[in-house]
Amino acid sequence: MERHVGAGSKPASTKTGGFKTRPYGNEINMKKENKKITLYDTTLRDGNQGLGIHLSLSDKLRITGKLDELGIHYIEGGWPNPTNTIDTEYYREVKKLKLAAKVAAFGSTRRPGNRAAADPFVKMLVASGTPAVTIFGKTWDMQVREVLGTSLDENLAMIADTVMFCKKYADEVIYDAEHFFDGYKANPEYALKTLRAAHDAGAGVLVLCDTNGGMLPDEFVKIFREVKGHIGAKPPGGVHLGVHMHNDAGCADATSCLGVLEGAAQVQGTMNGMGERCGNANLCTIIPNLQLKRGYNLIAPQQLSALTSVSVFMAEIANTIQDVRQPYVGEAAFAHKAGAHADAVRKVRQSFEHVAPGSVGNKRQFVVSHQAGSSTILEKLKSIMPGLDKKDARVKKLLSRIKELEAVGYQFEAAEGSFELIARELLGQFVEPFDVLGFRVTEEKREDGTVFSEATIKVKENEVVEHTAAEGDGPVNALDNALRKALIKFYPSLAEVKLEDFKVRVLDGRDGTGAKVRVLIESSDGISRWGTVGVSTNIIEASWLAMIDSLKYKLMREKLNLKKK
Repeated sequence: MERHVGAGSKPASTKTGGFKTRPYGNEINMKKENKKITLYDTTLRDGNQGLGIHLSLSDKLRITGKLDELGIHYIEGGWPNPTNTIDTEYYREVKKLKLAAKVAAFGSTRRPGNRAAADPFVKMLVASGTPAVTIFGKTWDMQVREVLGTSLDENLAMIADTVMFCKKYADEVIYDAEHFFDGYKANPEYALKTLRAAHDAGAGVLVLCDTNGGMLPDEFVKIFREVKGHIGAKPPGGVHLGVHMHNDAGCADATSCLGVLEGAAQVQGTMNGMGERCGNANLCTIIPNLQLKRGYNLIAPQQLSALTSVSVFMAEIANTIQDVRQPYVGEAAFAHKAGAHADAVRKVRQSFEHVAPGSVGNKRQFVVSHQAGSSTILEKLKSIMPGLDKKDARVKKLLSRIKELEAVGYQFEAAEGSFELIARELLGQFVEPFDVLGFRVTEEKREDGTVFSEATIKVKENEVVEHTAAEGDGPVNALDNALRKALIKFYPSLAEVKLEDFKVRVLDGRDGTGAKVRVLIESSDGISRWGTVGVSTNIIEASWLAMIDSLKYKLMREKLNLKKK
């Protein structure tokens, strides 16, 4: 196995397993940057506006916890307003989480001709009680006149009034200058006036937004430098600047990194680049670019090594297909086929790898020989059995089992319950408490147009066989009801388990209705939450496997007397 040499390590010429262990080129003599750069994630708001993405309240809370673990500094939860109950409820529920990150509520400036103190949307914004409030306002004179339908002076008043009002209730106000670059190109004098209005009213960070996403890197740098020259880069005497880039020209990640190099103190983006149209700047690319290539201390090394796992988790929760060729965190990012590339990377790893895969929690793969690392899985095992030796035969058996399951479509990043069940069973810590002898599902379309679903099930517990039936709203719900009905007399605590979320992913659409599907279930007992997964070409069976794991997980936690997760 290859040894990774990190930044600041001395070059080595030794070999381990046939691999030379010299540092990557970017890791040699890399100057460390001590500037304070804050990471601002808007996956829950801007990312949720992406085509086909619909995050539930439960999804948002789970993602919040994962972003906090990753070390993100600001988490934007959404836009609380009278028509958006999920985002409004989010800000009530997120207060129950113990977060290191600052939660930011997002909203617009007050409406024309109104007062911020009387605007219902602005009032709901401050009522969220978040430490940070992010306000967006119009920068482009065309947008002010033709979209808002108001005057340029009134728009400046709207910005100042709203920022000043929010500043009374929040620790800090961040101002997003919407369409800044298009506005600056059209009328630079007015665009700068909008920034000054926000700054003078108390905004701590002025974020330059490429809302249309059409900026190319050279044009971006030119405008950013001009803005710095007019208003200053940061205190004293100036302001903190931030960048918020969309990816319609395919340059959002590059321009975001350039913004930081040019003096931006905050960089905004989403996980996996989720977002409207072509998406937002991708924090999964920006973070390692700045940290590994430019030495910025954004998050802890152990947090950076979880980046791939978090990326996959986000894709699972959002029910999207992760781009396998995504830089750093994609499955193919460090995959080498047989031939010159594979041969070269075996001899000198940096010959075809620009960073160490493990630095971002990814793994090297030699596709033909199916060799792959297992660092992420081994990290998970530490919480189950601390001090477990990698050479332990049980570990090898578990890794082999996980690889077999992943090969047929399983993923465990968002199904920690299923992973822990497999691990504890193979490590001898848990034995399945009951056997399922069989089940049947009946679907009937009746003359009145209603669909009747019924499931029958037979389970065995300590030689006692229970045969029950139950109806439901669809076949999966009927199965769930029948299974609980059969088991509750043996395990009353299963009545506490509730299905919180249910997602279905088609793994390969080319097979049409015969395609393999992955079902991800999130369950809760009011104290803990856990995810379980099932895979099959039969959607009922895939759902069944995930449901069985959900109930087994509850029983396992009770038997082992494990504390709340």
